[in-house]
Amino acid sequence: MSNNRGRGLQANALGTFDTVVMAVAGSAPAYSIAATTAVLVGAVGLASPAALLYCAIPMLGIALAFSYLGRIDVNAGASYSWVGRTLHPFLGFISGWALVISATIFMVAGSLPAGSMTLSLFDEGLADNTALSTVVGAAWFVIMLLVVLGGARLTVRAQLLMSGVELGILALFAVFAVVHTGNARVFDWSWLGFSHFDGVSGFASGALIAAFYYWGWDVTSNLSEETRNSRRTTGLAGLIGVGIVFLLFEVFTIAVNVILSSRQIQSNDANVLAVLGDEIWPGWGGKLLIVAVMLSTIATLETTLIQVTRSLFAMGRDRTMPAALGRVHRAWNTPWVAIVVVGGVALAMFIASNALGSVGEILADAISAIGLQIAVYYGLAGLAVVVAYRKMLFRSAGNFLFGGLWPLFGALFMFWIFVESLGSLSGAAISIGIGGLGVGLIPMLWYWKQGSDYYRPARLDAAHTVRTDYVPDDFVPEQSRVHQGLPTDF
Repeated sequence: MSNNRGRGLQANALGTFDTVVMAVAGSAPAYSIAATTAVLVGAVGLASPAALLYCAIPMLGIALAFSYLGRIDVNAGASYSWVGRTLHPFLGFISGWALVISATIFMVAGSLPAGSMTLSLFDEGLADNTALSTVVGAAWFVIMLLVVLGGARLTVRAQLLMSGVELGILALFAVFAVVHTGNARVFDWSWLGFSHFDGVSGFASGALIAAFYYWGWDVTSNLSEETRNSRRTTGLAGLIGVGIVFLLFEVFTIAVNVILSSRQIQSNDANVLAVLGDEIWPGWGGKLLIVAVMLSTIATLETTLIQVTRSLFAMGRDRTMPAALGRVHRAWNTPWVAIVVVGGVALAMFIASNALGSVGEILADAISAIGLQIAVYYGLAGLAVVVAYRKMLFRSAGNFLFGGLWPLFGALFMFWIFVESLGSLSGAAISIGIGGLGVGLIPMLWYWKQGSDYYRPARLDAAHTVRTDYVPDDFVPEQSRVHQGLPTDF
């Protein structure tokens, strides 16, 4: 079911450095800090750095799962294909659908801050105007839609420019934050412990929001069919991306807790990073960090578009969604039908979002809802790798830890925060999160009855499908080991 039907995507368009940039941009460090810090602090207070720390550990397990699964099945659908071929096609479809729905919701959750930040560069009073923010955000979204439509090479060039400026500004302010003297609080190492969580449910709520921070690095797997030496490159880039954004998240979340008061954080729920910039560098600081957030938001709109359109492309190709979604543009080698459909749906959601409230209110519910959906498809991928490599896990301690135990821990953690957080979320967040997943049952059952080959999969078994030139020595039987270098353009 992973074979191309008809014209495929542009092979070998991206290299290792390109995919690392895409992984970092997918997690959108500046946007995540600006849009999510107030939500995280509101949920767990001074335990926000701890929530990011303890979510990073299982998230690395999920990144390992994506890395190992990508070595034995190169597919633009990523977890949609892997879960379907290991656990069950129904679970595979739900995994892919969870990504499609969460990414589509993010079109609103991401575009509104892009519009708001753009307006605040000219007039801070306009930033709270939801209608105007929607219009400007929609304009940015359309621009990114056209960039993604133009092909993988154009996409990564735009990404290098936007993410390069963003990361440069963040690095500068990370240094400024460390030497800043005007503090609202004194840093305490207990912020990295468990003492500030309000019980188990409080920890789960914080972890669910933290999962949203990290979400997006797996765009590298959706680009696997367009990446050179993708069986190694996409997984490596994902792991590097998680490590980089973890450091940025911790530095800036601690800086927010140290430098800003609780009132400042609460009253600037969609613009925390700009307030932090003004405190660190009055006058210019806020503007520069607004630019960083704006670029980060626009950049992650691009990576999210890639994820959802490549997932829909894989579904269309497998006939689990309308086959037209699997069509590729002759000149640009992009899934143009999927891109057009996603663009139309997202623009309709922009209009509907005006009735939901302020930018901050929309973000809070959307982040929690997306967190639930992320937990589902990350958790299923963590289980899938254990099943796919089950016959090879006990050949060495490394196999057992990195290919089995750590991903399994990541999967169980994701499922736990999903269940545990349900009791503390708003009705709107639960309705969006669970309801969005439930809608996926309609196309799943329809195309199952239509006889899609996806529902009669070739089982994914690493012991049978793995190739010695793509897998670490630990995963290759002793008698068949062949010395291989690590081809890379890094």
